[in-house]
Amino acid sequence: MVTIEPACEDVTDQGSSMKPNTYEENSQGLKNSEVLHSNGAPRELKKGAEAEGHVDADREVEGWETASEGGNEEEAPSVSAHIEDRDSYEDAMTDEEHKQRSLAQANEAKAEGNRSFAAGEFEAALAYYASALEIAPEDPMANEVRSMCFANRAVCCYKLSKYDETVKESTKALELNPAYIKALIKRAEAHERLEQFDEAIADMNKVLELEASNEQARRTIIRLEPLAAEKREKLKEEMIGKLKDLGNSILGRFGMSVDNFKAVKDPNSGSYSISFQR
Repeated sequence: MVTIEPACEDVTDQGSSMKPNTYEENSQGLKNSEVLHSNGAPRELKKGAEAEGHVDADREVEGWETASEGGNEEEAPSVSAHIEDRDSYEDAMTDEEHKQRSLAQANEAKAEGNRSFAAGEFEAALAYYASALEIAPEDPMANEVRSMCFANRAVCCYKLSKYDETVKESTKALELNPAYIKALIKRAEAHERLEQFDEAIADMNKVLELEASNEQARRTIIRLEPLAAEKREKLKEEMIGKLKDLGNSILGRFGMSVDNFKAVKDPNSGSYSISFQR
């Protein structure tokens, strides 16, 4: 039985005469170097399309697609758009709304300061109260929170033994609220630590004017009055001593001193007469 092999064409086995001339045009008018592929695009054009597709893929990965390249897909809102929306919202707010928002933020910072103070973190509390004062609007509506922050800073300074700063912060609180009893008491306590007894008594007297039943102020005044009198006497002696030194420096040029002069009080008139003694 004879088997008949089907005819098979193998381009690779045929001679060069079977190969098309690379310079001849085919039936579609294209040169062989531009023969259409199965997708209908010329070889050179397909290469360009592949290269362009590669670039587009890179751009998609890097996120740098432009509006003209994005087709009909909806673009995600940009950061600048969010900023513009926020600015537009803030521009639309009235001045009163701005103040109210600032006041709320100041109260939040003050609350953080209170928590730090309760934890014994006085330096941190000082910073929070300072932030609240920066945020709070310069407006009568914020006087209460501002005076409280100054008073709280005064207490922190007192806890840190910064008595001069305590006086300053208390004074700022009292400028906003002259009837702030706690600020008056704290300033009086700082004055006492600085041995400024007369100033401490003056603050406690003010407390009694505002609150006559305040026993702390009353007791403090009773305790400080003798100390204040003693200090006044000591200051008087120091002043007299300085005046004598000054007089002796001048009279010494003439061979005299202030000891050569004696003041004698007239019991009837209460006036003094000066007598010279050698």
